[in-house]
Amino acid sequence: MKQFVKYLVIFLLIFQLPFEWLKGQEKKANYGNIPDELVAYDKYQKAHKYHFMEPLNFWGAGREIPPPTGLKEIRIGFLGPLEGSIISNLGKQMLQGSQLAIEEANARGGYKGIPFKLMIHNDVGLWGAAANEIVKMDDEKVWAWLGSIDDIVSHVAIRATLKLEIPNVNTGDPDPTFTETNIPWVIRTIPDDRQSSYALVNQIFVKDGHKRVGMMRANNRYGRVGTLHLNRSASRIGFPLIIEERFNDGETDFKSQLERIKKTNPDAIVLWGNAKESALILKQIRALGMKQPVYGSDRMVNPEFLAIAGPLAEGIITTCQYNPDADDAKLKTFKAAYVKRFGQEPDVFAAHAYDGMNILLEAVKKAGLNRALIRDVLTDLKTFQGYKGVTGVVNFDGTWNNVRPIFMAKVNNSKFVFSPAPKWEKDDKIYKKAPRTEY
Repeated sequence: MKQFVKYLVIFLLIFQLPFEWLKGQEKKANYGNIPDELVAYDKYQKAHKYHFMEPLNFWGAGREIPPPTGLKEIRIGFLGPLEGSIISNLGKQMLQGSQLAIEEANARGGYKGIPFKLMIHNDVGLWGAAANEIVKMDDEKVWAWLGSIDDIVSHVAIRATLKLEIPNVNTGDPDPTFTETNIPWVIRTIPDDRQSSYALVNQIFVKDGHKRVGMMRANNRYGRVGTLHLNRSASRIGFPLIIEERFNDGETDFKSQLERIKKTNPDAIVLWGNAKESALILKQIRALGMKQPVYGSDRMVNPEFLAIAGPLAEGIITTCQYNPDADDAKLKTFKAAYVKRFGQEPDVFAAHAYDGMNILLEAVKKAGLNRALIRDVLTDLKTFQGYKGVTGVVNFDGTWNNVRPIFMAKVNNSKFVFSPAPKWEKDDKIYKKAPRTEY
């Protein structure tokens, strides 16, 4: 009888474990963590995009290639905006976070005694240039690469990484469509703008009760795609944005756009852009006598925004992909080491790059010097599912997009104060497909 029970337990374990990891996310959820209240077309049928719930496999060759011998360094690629870009300050933080992870790994012995070396590449926001940098990385024989931040750069770069079969860890591009390319060589560790949009819609319309909201956003892909789900989600709960104005990077006079917004007499205003322009817009909103509450995107969580906006920043609410003030020993150790090494506080791009690079290096150590095997480890939804980094726990969905809960940030006494994003009322329920109507 004991033997029978023993075999029964083994049988159950064998058939249960695989299905647990195939679920991908920690718990059942709608694709992209869409709150039940915001699921599209649910009165009719399940949307086609639900095929993203199933991870795409790579069936190609490459796993049989033996590792090279006699290497003096293990090369890892980096692509980020370092020069000639309006977001170079963000790119430099991403580079520093990556460098710190590399240096710490080398202090622990690197890869079997061989040091890792970061092969640094600059992007300037040009489509073709991004692909060329990935080709250069292939020539340099990198084993994997990390980057980038700019949406168009990242989108083109991962097409090249698919063609060249180089694993990529993205830690800075929040474009919701990035992982919907379903390229099985790419994972992303920073939560996307989809999560920010859901949190902002809940805060603005449900928790704070606003109904007539205007928007001022960057006139680029970050502004257009980043606000896509905010626009749609606001409409789905009955409050479409009443006006949307745009501005260009580097612009300093926003009077004409703001006067048009003022004429609509909104309850609140949403800003979506980089820290500098957002702060200047806020100052001009108040200069026009507009006293509406202002909400914004995560890029406002930046010392530059606080410095330019000054006292006018009080009460501003944004989102943030993690809690930089969390009472977490690992985070505190990272922040102390970062400040000691670089003489400045890490931002969201530095922290996520540090986590992403540590994941990448760990994948190389586990898989060995073979790109296909490194890819297998990165995307198996087991090895790094639930990985605890300095930014929190990684929770990959079927497209290898980190859909963990994000945070709200509110300016209080000239500093951002962080708190978990408010939950939707049906947060623990799962969208159920409506019965299909046959015609």
